[in-house]
Amino acid sequence: MQKKSRVHRLKTWTRNNHNEGGRLLQQAPFYHAKKLIEFLNKYFSIEAALFVSPFFISKMPTEKHPLKPFLPKNARILMLGSFPPPKARWSMEFFYPNWINDMWRILGHIFYCDKHHFEVKGEKRFNKEGIVEFCTAEGIALYDTACEVIRLKENASDKFLEVVTPTNINALLAALPHCTAIVTTGQKATDVITATFGCEEPPVGSSSEIIIGDRKIRLWRMPSSSRAYPLSIEKKAEYYRKLFGKE
Repeated sequence: MQKKSRVHRLKTWTRNNHNEGGRLLQQAPFYHAKKLIEFLNKYFSIEAALFVSPFFISKMPTEKHPLKPFLPKNARILMLGSFPPPKARWSMEFFYPNWINDMWRILGHIFYCDKHHFEVKGEKRFNKEGIVEFCTAEGIALYDTACEVIRLKENASDKFLEVVTPTNINALLAALPHCTAIVTTGQKATDVITATFGCEEPPVGSSSEIIIGDRKIRLWRMPSSSRAYPLSIEKKAEYYRKLFGKE
């Protein structure tokens, strides 16, 4: 109750001091604006930080997607995450590059019964060439639901991403004539898709049919491959097996 009360007081102050708060924040350097977000998140809540963010979010630099969409012509499945992590966390120049993100371990477990299949032995990096070859052979296209974001905190968490420019999903599908399924691999990606197409969110591990233009597309909602999502690799793989027909 105390936490809710503090957030309520913060929101009330923000509404009552809109002009003054905006003036101060416009004068504040970017560094101070970022520190304010961290302060609000620590002592109030992430909701409080995001509530006041419109007052100073223009002070923060935007970040454009560093990768081109991976769109094999034979792709039947389009996998969409949210946005890549900061470059310092990459172990390869490809999608899901974070060494502690388990996407490639999940797929290694499903297709090769070996969660380490796409790892480079003795090194903390994934085998990009092997992954590209695998995705091409299996008809898996890859991109993210945002092509420009503001990163509210220098980590890989979706909850600190503010989407500036959503990805043009129609343009991706136009380049994928055989695609019949879109897969979202996290809540942020799912939120962007449901907002874009005005559709309902399927339960985790399930799918529903949506209409995009003149195409019927199966929308799959998969659990996040981030380790912040509290399921084992093996349990997450059970959900992904349904998508790939590997039950």
